[in-house]
Amino acid sequence: MLKKRVIFTLLFDHGSFMLSRNFRLQRVGDLRWLQKNYNFYRVAFSIDELIVLDVSRDARQFDLFCEHLKSLTEGCFMPIAAGGGIRSVEQAKQLLRSGADKIVINTPIFENPILLNQLAVEFGQQCIIASVDASLHESGYRIMVENGSKPVNDSLSTWLQKISNYPIGELYLNSIHRDGTGQGYDLGLLDQIPETLTIPVILAGGAGNYHHLAQGLKDPRVDAVATAHLFNFIGDGLEKSRQSLIESGFDLAQWEKFKLNPSKNLSTLQKS
Repeated sequence: MLKKRVIFTLLFDHGSFMLSRNFRLQRVGDLRWLQKNYNFYRVAFSIDELIVLDVSRDARQFDLFCEHLKSLTEGCFMPIAAGGGIRSVEQAKQLLRSGADKIVINTPIFENPILLNQLAVEFGQQCIIASVDASLHESGYRIMVENGSKPVNDSLSTWLQKISNYPIGELYLNSIHRDGTGQGYDLGLLDQIPETLTIPVILAGGAGNYHHLAQGLKDPRVDAVATAHLFNFIGDGLEKSRQSLIESGFDLAQWEKFKLNPSKNLSTLQKS
């Protein structure tokens, strides 16, 4: 049985890292800010994976995103996934050359599923994470694409049924209406998952503290929980949350820490 995972998600927009609340973005800081508040040599022992997403609302600067991804990944000893605006196999290759181990695909799942097949042939389906953003309305869950600006006509359950037949390795299921609220995950999203979907599920949107992470991991349908809230887990927040999860009996990977060099942080990475 695979161990449960805790994932940290960074949101990138034209050189800055962002907070998101219901998909409305607020700038937090750049690489210097991350250097001051997050030492990724230490964070590597607190999370199982890192996801970096380009959530730019206007024309993306893909090369700039790749440069920042390189700076982040050189100091990380964990699997890293990256995505946002991928529309070709060549763009996916560039992200992988920049340090990513997996590719996150969102809008093309619904608008160009042929790209999924091309990526699976080129890199293997285990390399592909399908990201689905859903928001709760009176009529049920609605899928949104293009950074939450455009609805998909079919219901969430219908699309997840379709996705179960696509060549993908994992599902990143994100709640727009819980995003950035710190009110906890929407476990109702999980009720929309068909039994035919057998790939690992990453639940995202709403985590504000250790208890929310525990709530998500406790559900047998969840293989990993993700948080993108920079402030709720700043400092040693991630480290303490992981330790609390382990002490509560969750089956998370544990690593023996080596002595960390405090001078090795993002300031050295920025020289790459």
